[in-house]
Amino acid sequence: MKGLFITFEGPEGCGKTTQAKLLADLLASMGYNVTLTQDPGGSSIGDKVRKLLLDPLHGQMAPLTELFLFLASRHQLVEEIIRKELEAGNIVISSRYSDATLAYQGYGRKIDLELLKQLNDVATNNICPDLTILLDIDPQRGIARARCRQDLDRIEDEEIGFHETVRQGYLELCRLFPERIKKVDADDTIENVQAEVKELVIDVLDKI
Repeated sequence: MKGLFITFEGPEGCGKTTQAKLLADLLASMGYNVTLTQDPGGSSIGDKVRKLLLDPLHGQMAPLTELFLFLASRHQLVEEIIRKELEAGNIVISSRYSDATLAYQGYGRKIDLELLKQLNDVATNNICPDLTILLDIDPQRGIARARCRQDLDRIEDEEIGFHETVRQGYLELCRLFPERIKKVDADDTIENVQAEVKELVIDVLDKI
């Protein structure tokens, strides 16, 4: 069996971390070797970059600075973890990956999408997810969820218009890549979302 790469994407507060962990636990219980990670982060270097990116004190970070930090963290994650696990035939699950750059820095920050695609290819060594689960939620609801959970980080604290644009970016990516990106309504119970995620993943596993 070749490795399987699954990513979770979506607006802030959509439940990516929760659903990624639930899926990892489920697949592990089924006997699969699973690595759960996040982007940015997932490595000692990436975790330090993540703190820089999300720190509310860095509100004046320039869009290109933000972009290159995300890409640097992603490249380290690919080289240190993702590529090796996939080559070993394991399953990798990541909360966010390259689609986030298109949604946030492309649609949200208005950086040229073709440039971002080229830079993503370099940062990821052309490693693309086999399945991307888009947990879709209205940004107002998502931010309210995030605010209940913790103080908002630098990106969560952006104006609501930014988050609405990011969501529309994700929906456009879903339209452009329907074979890979599958949309799930995240404004539902954790159990119902988990059941839909499980169905999507089992369908992919059955085809391997």
